[in-house]
Amino acid sequence: MTLLIRAGALTHYLEVCQRLGVDPAPLLAEVGLSKARLQHAEHRLCGEAAVRLLENTAAVSGCQTLGLSMAAARQLSDLGAVSLLLCHQRSLRDALQVMLHYRHLMNDTVAIHLIEEGGRAVIRQDVLTRTSLPSRQANELAMGVLFRLCATLFGRHWRPCSVHFTHSAPADLQLHRRLFACELVFGSHFNGIVCPDGNLELGGAWADPAMARNAQRYLVPLQEAGGPSLVEAVRKAIRQWLPEGRASIEHVAQLQGMNVRTFQRRLDDQGQVFSALVGEVRRELAVHYLGNSNYPLQRIAELLGFSVPTSFTRWFIGQFGMPPAVWRKDRGLVLRWVEGRKSSAARAAHRG
Repeated sequence: MTLLIRAGALTHYLEVCQRLGVDPAPLLAEVGLSKARLQHAEHRLCGEAAVRLLENTAAVSGCQTLGLSMAAARQLSDLGAVSLLLCHQRSLRDALQVMLHYRHLMNDTVAIHLIEEGGRAVIRQDVLTRTSLPSRQANELAMGVLFRLCATLFGRHWRPCSVHFTHSAPADLQLHRRLFACELVFGSHFNGIVCPDGNLELGGAWADPAMARNAQRYLVPLQEAGGPSLVEAVRKAIRQWLPEGRASIEHVAQLQGMNVRTFQRRLDDQGQVFSALVGEVRRELAVHYLGNSNYPLQRIAELLGFSVPTSFTRWFIGQFGMPPAVWRKDRGLVLRWVEGRKSSAARAAHRG
């Protein structure tokens, strides 16, 4: 199933290209998009096409901060209809729940997961693709948008400790330092923001419960009309709860408001089995995480819901026919060759 994003997720792409002196038309055409598709914020675009577009454009322009440059100009309203509800939330915790619940209306490729431990909160954010596409620019765009959202809603009270990226640092950190104004950690084992857990209870300057209820009434028909199918909702729940070890059929059925028997029957009606969906999601996430060498194998095992790395290794061998370390090494060589060819083709198209 294709992961979709609002065209609004690429807001300011054309402006940044103009500033960099890059012709976006051939780059858009290469991934099956067009300028016209970007002009209507509510159009749904293929998420993987958008990820490839950002990476190819960064390669052609030589701009390592393409995604962050787009994020730096974002406004709260660029999130679409969900921004009406976000700005009236009582706390950061509530705002994150809104982003999780209405993710389909914004960006299917961005997954947010909140972890609280030792007096701090970790807001993990990952750009998910069905394959292990490089996603440096998409991750920086998503992180910049999330950070600016928090800063807009909570002003000077928003005081994060650090921002983490799994990729390496760019040559020039000026834009990162200006936008985030806190410790930057590159080559981390996760993408996300670390802040004191007290920040989760920060109140928004515009919080208004009555307005929040009005906004929610407006969003419900949009969610129902274009919301995810049961299968996609289940896949989303599995992705969210695997790291917590709670992606069980009992828990996911409860999240869907059903008992286990009804839940199984509904999935069966759609030709699906819960255990098979868990396997599919695990395989997709395994490929995604292994594609980034900054994720240690032990951490990947935890993110996929395995309590010990040996269980992850046995499962991975059963799925892919080799240990994860061997797969990562061999796959990395192939991906580097493929991406090198893509970047060369993109540069040639731009020159043409």
